[in-house]
Amino acid sequence: MSYDLTKTSLPVSQSLLGAMGMRMFVYHEDRIPQEASAVVVVSNHRSFMDAPILIQALRRPVRVACHRYMGQTPILKEAIDLLGCIPLDEPKKRGRQFFERATRLLQSRQWVGIFPEGASPMIQLTQPREMRKFQRGFAHLALRASVPDLAVLPVAIASEAENIALIFPVRLLRLFDPSEPLFNGAGWHPVLVYRHANVLIGRPYWITARHRQQYQGGSAKQVVTELTDYCRQEIAQLLQTESS
Repeated sequence: MSYDLTKTSLPVSQSLLGAMGMRMFVYHEDRIPQEASAVVVVSNHRSFMDAPILIQALRRPVRVACHRYMGQTPILKEAIDLLGCIPLDEPKKRGRQFFERATRLLQSRQWVGIFPEGASPMIQLTQPREMRKFQRGFAHLALRASVPDLAVLPVAIASEAENIALIFPVRLLRLFDPSEPLFNGAGWHPVLVYRHANVLIGRPYWITARHRQQYQGGSAKQVVTELTDYCRQEIAQLLQTESS
């Protein structure tokens, strides 16, 4: 079933965060691009609450990429459909199919959200100011998409107070996604609930004709690395500033 995300995304995200009793404050809202035709939103990732947090903080539907099992799990599937999240496909097909869908969304002036750390921080929790290595898929997407006035917006989610519960064995998720190597491990799946989180908007990175020319030429690796490093450093700096 398809939903009108302009009517469901914000109310549902607000209800989910409200049900968790979370306090949220947003900083540097003036950095949110108003003149962009489309935006790739990039954020650190530790909790299932991160997608609705981005939607609420940016005050608009953001088509956030989420793990495949969320699209296979009853109740969760309905929630992510209402939010407008994009469940990723199995690993062998994941890259190509997500790129194609995300490009179409950007071309239709929608915003796409990506967590470059992947799903591992959800299984093996990081500390509130810690980040793992960024995967570069979002940079390839932004540079490859033929979309004028495209911005990449780094966003830091800084947890100020949180609760962690061990709910179910990690291997249980293999029932919904047997293709995910992360679900082969032993132990229990941690579920992190923010009690208080600050959302800090970074400085947007605008994709220019020069960037695309470099990407299509002999400097693709360089420009992808530059964009990936920029976003990671921007988020890391916001997290450090928040903790000091």
